[in-house]
Formats: sequence, structure tokens, C-alpha cells
Amino acid sequence: MRMGDRSTLMHGTAVALNSAGLLITGQVGAGKSSLALELMALGASLVADDQVVLTRKPEGLLMSAPTTLEGKIEARGIGILRCDATLAWLRIVVDMDHAETRRLPELLEIAISGERVRLIRRVETPAFASMLYVLLKGGLE
Repeated sequence: MRMGDRSTLMHGTAVALNSAGLLITGQVGAGKSSLALELMALGASLVADDQVVLTRKPEGLLMSAPTTLEGKIEARGIGILRCDATLAWLRIVVDMDHAETRRLPELLEIAISGERVRLIRRVETPAFASMLYVLLKGGLE
């Protein structure tokens, strides 16, 4: 959904490690907020839950929360949790709707608002959040 000439509103959840951001996409109930909470428990910061504003800048896509959702994340079965929120540059997109089955998959990209971004499919392992955290820190060979 276009919000203006430079911003787009996307359904998803975003977290950040320093200024590097990870956008989690998927259908309702796919586990976006749960994965974000796991990443936050490891040290990531919330950018936005449920809706993410992507603003095109010369440096890339800056992610933020809509004002009404800033600092809030849904914890299914508990309620809405409050936390600090930050801004982040989109670096990785995680697709929760499709599972990666290959041990060493090829590198995938997705185009979002005219930018090419690394795409990761959901991996069925309890270590998925930890793997993403290390990746976000710059840990891919």
C-alpha cells in the first residue's frame, strides 16, 4: 500500500540488530511475531509488528512502525507487549509461508519497492531464530 511518493506500508514484522533490519513476511498466523520475539530475546530490537513502513532513501529502504503501532508487539495467548522500537535499514526478508528444504540453498533475492534484498525461506529447526540472528550480525560466508 503506497503511503506517499516515498513510503509503502507492508504487512509484516520487522526487527533490527544495530541498524541492519530483517523483515518477516507471511500470512496471518504464520509466526511472524513469534519469530520476532525469539530474535528480540537474543538481543534484536523491534522495528514494527504487523505493519511496517518502508521509506525509500538514497541509502536504501528505511523500516519504521506506523505511529499507532510503535513499540507494540502481539504475543499470542498473552496480549500486546510494549517495548522500545527503533528504525532499521532493510537487509533481509524472511518468508514464513515457504519452507527451505535444501541444506545449502542458493542465494535468493526479492525486489521490494525497487530494491533487491536477500530472501530467506523459513527453516524448520528450533535454531532458526539463532541462525537469523547470526546472519543479521554479518555471519554469512
